[in-house]
Amino acid sequence: MKSGKKSEKKSKKTLKKKKLSSNITTIILILIFLVGLSVMLYPTVSNYINQRHQSKAIAAYDEKVSEMKPEDYTKYFEAAEKYNKKLAKNPSAFYNPDEIKGYEKILDISGTGIMGYITIKKLGVELPIYHGTDEGILQIAAGHLKGTSFPVGGDSTHSVISAHRGLPSTKLFTDLDKMEVGDTFTITILNREITYEVDDISIVLPDETDSLQIEDKKDYCTLMTCTPYGINTHRLLVRGHCIGTGEPQHIHVTAEAFQIDPTITASVMGIILLIMLLIRVLIRTRKKGQEGKHLKCNQVFLHLKRGDLIGNNKKTK
Repeated sequence: MKSGKKSEKKSKKTLKKKKLSSNITTIILILIFLVGLSVMLYPTVSNYINQRHQSKAIAAYDEKVSEMKPEDYTKYFEAAEKYNKKLAKNPSAFYNPDEIKGYEKILDISGTGIMGYITIKKLGVELPIYHGTDEGILQIAAGHLKGTSFPVGGDSTHSVISAHRGLPSTKLFTDLDKMEVGDTFTITILNREITYEVDDISIVLPDETDSLQIEDKKDYCTLMTCTPYGINTHRLLVRGHCIGTGEPQHIHVTAEAFQIDPTITASVMGIILLIMLLIRVLIRTRKKGQEGKHLKCNQVFLHLKRGDLIGNNKKTK
C-alpha cells in the first residue's frame, strides 16, 4: 500500500508540473498570436489614426476660414503675393530663403503653421500643408518648401509641396508615382481653390533643382517626394500648371463631426472575437488533454491497488 501511495503522490506532482507547463504554453501561444496580429494591423490602424488627425486639422482650418471677413482674405493674400514677387525678382532666395523675412507668419491664420491643404482625388489623399519641410512635418502631413512661391496662384510663381512616401504609419505621397500627365490636383488656401493639371513628371537627384525654378508668366506647383520606394536616393517631381481658380466646392465639415470608420469598427470587433475564439479553443484543448491524463492516472492507481490486494491475499493464504 505504501508503494501505491508514493506512486500516487509522484503522479500528482507530475500532473501539476504538466499543468503548469500547459498553462505557460497556452500563454506563449496567445502572446505570439497577439504580437503577430499587432504587427500585421499596425500600418492599417496607424494610417487610419493619422488620416483622422489630418482630416480634423483640415476641418479646423476650414472652420477658422469660415469665421474670417473678406478684408481678412485680402490682407493674407496680399502678404503672400508680395512675398512671391520678391522671390521672382531674387532667384538666389531659393537657396537662401531667409533673405526674405516674415515667411512663417504669412498665411498662418491659426498659429498652427497650416497654410492650406492639398487634395489629390485620384490617390484618395487630402493633406494639410504646413510651413517648411522639417522632418516632424513630413512624418504627418505635407510641407511647403521654403524659398518657393506660396501656393496662391498668379504669374511667375512656382510652389513646391513635399511629403514622405513609404511610411508604415501613414499614406501621404506613397502613391505619387501613380500620377500621370493630364491628372489634376487642387490646392485650397483660405477661400481660394486652385486646380493644377499635371504636365511634367521627372526623377532627379536631390541637388538638381533647375526644374523647381520660377518661369516668367507661368503658374506652377510641383509635388515632390523621395524615390525609389524605400531607397530614397532621388526625388520624384510631379509638376502641374494652373487651369482654374475658384471657391472650394466641398461640403464644410466641423472638426467635431468625425466618427470612427465603420470598416475599422468591424475589423476591431472581428479581431476581438477571433482572440476570444482562439483562447477558448486553447483552453478546451488543454482541458481535454488533462481529462485524458486523469483517466490514465486513475487506471494506474486502480491497477496498483489491485496488485497490492492480490499480493496481500497470497500472503494470507
